[in-house]
Amino acid sequence: MDRLFIATCRPLPEPDPDEDLLLRACQAVGIDAQMLVWHDCAIASLESAESVPPVLIRSTWDYIHRLNEFTDWLQTISEQTIVWNPWPVMQANLHKRYLLGLSQAGVPSTPTILQTRGCSVTLKQSLAETAWHEVVIKPAVGAGSYSTYRLRAEDPDAESVWRESVEARDMLIQPYLSSVEGEGERALVWIDGEFTHAVRKSPRFATDSEQVSAALPVTLEERALGEAALKVAIPESLRSQMLYARVDVARDAQGELRVMELELIEPSLFLAQHPPALERLVAALRQRLTAL
Repeated sequence: MDRLFIATCRPLPEPDPDEDLLLRACQAVGIDAQMLVWHDCAIASLESAESVPPVLIRSTWDYIHRLNEFTDWLQTISEQTIVWNPWPVMQANLHKRYLLGLSQAGVPSTPTILQTRGCSVTLKQSLAETAWHEVVIKPAVGAGSYSTYRLRAEDPDAESVWRESVEARDMLIQPYLSSVEGEGERALVWIDGEFTHAVRKSPRFATDSEQVSAALPVTLEERALGEAALKVAIPESLRSQMLYARVDVARDAQGELRVMELELIEPSLFLAQHPPALERLVAALRQRLTAL
């Protein structure tokens, strides 16, 4: 049996519905898949091991609170074995400044203002040259809905929420796209070179739980935007090494489809909603492990 480590964290900040499905599917095709807690002290000894199995990064969702430790671990483990997705791609995706890069490359993306940790600029000052009446603020290194808030500049507590947030970390400011309440934010799942399915996600802030739909087809418009984003974010030389990605999209006030997030490290892939996506992922793993 070929061995595979699937990187996670413990405790998980929220359940991972993909985990058991992926473990069972791997075992069914002859892959000895084991969960690897990336920050476990015992795992640190891997760097001195003679042979480390390939590592699939999945639910390492606590990295946002220990970023330097996580990036050091990723770099070390990438020197010891094959890691999916490849380290250079994940490294560029850790900080959401990538959204600015997508926009500069001509990929329609949610307009974004980046303010660095500790800056003295107020929320009102940040919005002075925009026409945004309602905004979302979120960490530039974040996952789920952690420290994500929907605000109006005139809200009584808006500046205090903003100040507390930006004192702690780099922050993004984006216009609130009201389409997420109707057509919704749609998560486009990409596995081994192809978009497999989409789900509709409900708006999520602070401690909200995530609500998702059944699997939906990826439209031609969504596929074109998703591919454009991936082309910018993934060097051609690394494209064949990519196993998965997720592109979250929504429409702006003018009806234009825009990239909201490009998830290349540890996104939920909503495998329960679309079993063929699970089959495609495991088949790609089986093929790559056999070729080693």
